[in-house]
Amino acid sequence: MREVVRTESAPAPVGPYSQAIRAGNLLFVSGQGALDPATGQPKRDSIEVETRQVMENLKAILEAAGSSLDRVVKSTCYLADLADFVKFNAVYGAYFKQNPPARTTIQAARLPLDFRVEVDVIATVG
Repeated sequence: MREVVRTESAPAPVGPYSQAIRAGNLLFVSGQGALDPATGQPKRDSIEVETRQVMENLKAILEAAGSSLDRVVKSTCYLADLADFVKFNAVYGAYFKQNPPARTTIQAARLPLDFRVEVDVIATVG
């Protein structure tokens, strides 16, 4: 069974993809950038501001699907510059205080809309 997840509390996709797909008890959330869902505009003040918006977008999608950040089992994090790793990690870590998920972090040559950070996650549901 495959179910599309969509919420107005997170940015609309900027391409031909879904915010998330639920397959059985797994939820696959598409990579999120620092788009403000209320305005549709990017937040670019700092890597910390971008990361916070990314995490809030992920949180909104997870909750719309009946999941939560506590149920994330894997994340993939893309940074435009690994020099931002320490600052990114401080914000990211605040969202996963106990038992953080498995994670991969890589530097990407360029991210959509020239974001500095993008994160996708896999979580359990139900």
